[in-house]
Amino acid sequence: MADQKGYSADQIQVLEGLDPVRKRPGMYIGSTGEEGLHHMVWEIVDNGIDEALAGHATHVMVEMLADGGIRVFDDGRGIPTDIHPKTGKSTVETVLTVLHAGGKFGGGGYKVSGGLHGVGSSVVNALSTKLIVNIYRDGKTHHQEYTRGVPDGDLAVSGKSPADRPHGTEITFYPDAAIFTETQTFSYQTILDRLRHSAYLTKGVRTTLINHATGQRYSFYFEGGIQSYVKHLNIGKEPVDEDVFYVDKQVKDSQVEIAMQYTDSFTETIKQFANNVVNPEGGSHLTGFRAALTRIINEYARKNGLLKEKEESLSGEDTREGLTAVILVKLPDPQFEGQTKGKLGNPEVRGYVEQVMTEYFGYYLEEHPAIARKIIGKSLLAARARKAARAARENIIRKGVLDGASMPGKLADCSSKDPSASEIYLVEGDSAGGSAKTGRDSKTQAILPLRGKVLNVERARLDKMLANNEILSLIKALGVGIEDSFSLDSLRYHRIIIMTDADVDGSHIATLLMTFFFRYMRPVVDGGHVYLAKPPLFELVKAGRKNPVFIYDESELDVVLDATIAARKKEGLKVDESAERFRQAGFIEQKRYKGLGEMDAEQLFETTMNPEKRVLVQVKVEDAEKADAIFNKLMGTEVELRKNFIQANAKFVKDLDI
Repeated sequence: MADQKGYSADQIQVLEGLDPVRKRPGMYIGSTGEEGLHHMVWEIVDNGIDEALAGHATHVMVEMLADGGIRVFDDGRGIPTDIHPKTGKSTVETVLTVLHAGGKFGGGGYKVSGGLHGVGSSVVNALSTKLIVNIYRDGKTHHQEYTRGVPDGDLAVSGKSPADRPHGTEITFYPDAAIFTETQTFSYQTILDRLRHSAYLTKGVRTTLINHATGQRYSFYFEGGIQSYVKHLNIGKEPVDEDVFYVDKQVKDSQVEIAMQYTDSFTETIKQFANNVVNPEGGSHLTGFRAALTRIINEYARKNGLLKEKEESLSGEDTREGLTAVILVKLPDPQFEGQTKGKLGNPEVRGYVEQVMTEYFGYYLEEHPAIARKIIGKSLLAARARKAARAARENIIRKGVLDGASMPGKLADCSSKDPSASEIYLVEGDSAGGSAKTGRDSKTQAILPLRGKVLNVERARLDKMLANNEILSLIKALGVGIEDSFSLDSLRYHRIIIMTDADVDGSHIATLLMTFFFRYMRPVVDGGHVYLAKPPLFELVKAGRKNPVFIYDESELDVVLDATIAARKKEGLKVDESAERFRQAGFIEQKRYKGLGEMDAEQLFETTMNPEKRVLVQVKVEDAEKADAIFNKLMGTEVELRKNFIQANAKFVKDLDI
């Protein structure tokens, strides 16, 4: 049974009221769209995770109810139920109705916590039509209900604690449709991914998701914690060593936990967290880790004769090539920069991480000389490749190849010089490229034909990329440069549209291009500048061949034909039931397009390039970790992984969204 002693009303501190939440919900949950809707779940789940971090909970469970609500239970101590001295109300009601009321402001409720502002539970209450709370403490169930943040009555004892829930907190809420006007529907996969993440970061804690509408149920439990996380991130990569380096060390009042493993990849994957909150922009823990890693590897390499005295030291970039690492620090007073806690600001944490890395990773290299030699060998290869890439880049710059004054010969540029009004089509093949050049709006639309399969950059370093004509033409046309010289402000077109055939080869070329953008021009993707054109699959030809109907996927064809046949019957027109379905619908021909080259210039513009009629899919990477894994499966060396992925997802291709 959880220890409930020492956790009472005087540990819950009150700072201010709740009124602003319903007026400006975006200030508290980021948005009132799908992201903000799920943020409501995270606020309650994170309270349960905080109980686990404090050593009082072992299980956090989320239930997606059939009526659209969410129920979250943690088997922690349960929110205190006694009267709060400042509000005169029960502490449960205080936590759920007053902003900045919680156990995370130095009252002794939590040593470490992911929650910083103490607004979570009260904000969820304010933005829900209904919220129901059950507190299981001291063998009793304490129950209270709220409507849009206002209690329907006082906290009441409703009976004994259930046998399966002797202690803990259970909150059920229903998001308010007046606030969340876009959607009130929760995503099973989104919540599942978050709970997996939480389980990785809180070793020994079980997280569970139940969808009562579908019967789906899934639990996560990782005894290895972030060691398991590193292995998960490295699926499909070849590790330098099967074992994951791991250390968990207390330094003063903080905890430093690090897991890392080198692979054959050319890219680094480092995830950093403070009190289980992801810090995508890094911070003092990442700075300390990188500084220590570079210094330790260089010192070991020189001490053991792997790096000569006159040789240039390995750079941080060299020592991190192929590295996968997870850095998790827990501290009593995290100082985050920015509203989204994107960067950790505590300066002392850098020293803590450096101290732990110096002692334990340095010892690891001494104890594992064979692995140390492999790591340093890989770093030396990276250094040589970096120098070769730098030489190639300087040679290209010296020759003016990337100079904006001389665009690639095959680029048909647009006349507009306003990037926000300009777009470039990356077109598969010279035939389609020719049609696109003829049919385009030359004022705003540029065309760059690409010949053959683009280089797979997943398995290529920069020097090899710069030797590839197609990649070089692309870099040059976009105007943003590459790596050290990259500048998003120099982007010449605010819409980059990948236009390939609607077949397997076309999808492969599109994936190769998206891999390039994801790995080497990620800000272009994050800025919402990359799109996939969606050419039609079918053309339904009318008598006289005027005003044909273009169909963009298989399911749409059936819908259009069914609706047209039904309309003809309703009008009393004769329908020959024995004829092909397109003839029953009054069309004289049904054409299927196998490639862009089958369309003439006018058709290509009208179906795929006309801003008023075309269908574009914006490429978004909302979950970089998942995208990284997908690109590794699709473009990496592991054939079996790629084969399994394609077999499992082939039936969803028409709805694929990356």
